[in-house]
Amino acid sequence: MSRHLEVRDVLKTIVASARELLDAQYAALGVPDDHGGFAQFVVDGVSEEQWKAIGPLPRQHGILAAMLHEARAERLADVRKDPRFEGWPSAHPDLVDFLGLPIRDGDEVIGALFLANKNCPKPEGSCGFTQDDEELLGILAQHAAIALTNARLYERSRELTIAEERSRLAHELHDAVSQKLFSLRLTAQAAARLVDRDPSRAKGELQQVAALAAEAADELRAAVVELRPAALDEDGLVATLRTQIQVLDRAHSARVTFAGRGVKALPASQEEAVLRVAQEALHNALRHSGADHVDVTLDRRGSGAVLRVTDDGSGFDPQAVRRAGRHLGLVSMRDRASGAGGTLTVESAPGKGTTIEMEVPGG
Repeated sequence: MSRHLEVRDVLKTIVASARELLDAQYAALGVPDDHGGFAQFVVDGVSEEQWKAIGPLPRQHGILAAMLHEARAERLADVRKDPRFEGWPSAHPDLVDFLGLPIRDGDEVIGALFLANKNCPKPEGSCGFTQDDEELLGILAQHAAIALTNARLYERSRELTIAEERSRLAHELHDAVSQKLFSLRLTAQAAARLVDRDPSRAKGELQQVAALAAEAADELRAAVVELRPAALDEDGLVATLRTQIQVLDRAHSARVTFAGRGVKALPASQEEAVLRVAQEALHNALRHSGADHVDVTLDRRGSGAVLRVTDDGSGFDPQAVRRAGRHLGLVSMRDRASGAGGTLTVESAPGKGTTIEMEVPGG
């Protein structure tokens, strides 16, 4: 799990691991949104054809809602006989015995992880899942909590200006290290459980502990001395934008596309400003506009470049936003553009989508 950088990849690994380790027919993990549905819903054991036939993502109801709102484990012999059961679509596979756990960030429930249909003999009226299964699923739920918490921190960090990022590093450094150490502790616990019955796997877990420790040291050094995104130095602006947009396209329901045409290397300050403005504009489009399609282009213009982020979302009145004292990150984007010697323009209207354009002069 720790090898994956993107939260959805981590969640997929957790769900697949849970189904395999606990020998269940189905596994799923849901991350709720603020509208009674799920921002993410990852399943294992259901084919793509079955998933398409089932239809839209489930709503927060029945046992799922109970785990999210009552924040307790659920182990049931037959989920269909529970009084909270509210049925499922006709194409949905039949679930019988059930094990589910809330995923917590402190006192807050940020998701639910559950399994169904244990592959074992089950006497009439009994659940195939055991207390040991529940404890093991609890470890995986903790890993999911780390991944989702880190994702939240990443989303928040993208909204900050450079000055705010420096302040965040000072105030949240302890939290970042604590999360890495928490991951180390969970991995060490897993190794301890395996020492007697599977020494070779325990050795692998201990090797992972060493790797996580090295990563923690690297993260500390990077946090202290580096604010410029490392990917810019390693891959350049076009490749960095392309990679980040591919990740966003996988993680969101909106289609996110990118085209980079003829752009040469820019001064470091301009490349960082372009990347940060692109991130802020994408964040607004994906989180606030309700867009179905977001298109990002980066074109050469003279010795410089032009970034354009266009969405087909709800749009807004820039003058009304300014009068209301709301900024949607526009002040930050304009500051970044002017600080790099460039310009930023915003075109939007209610119901007409939004286009953010930034031009930098190059070297």
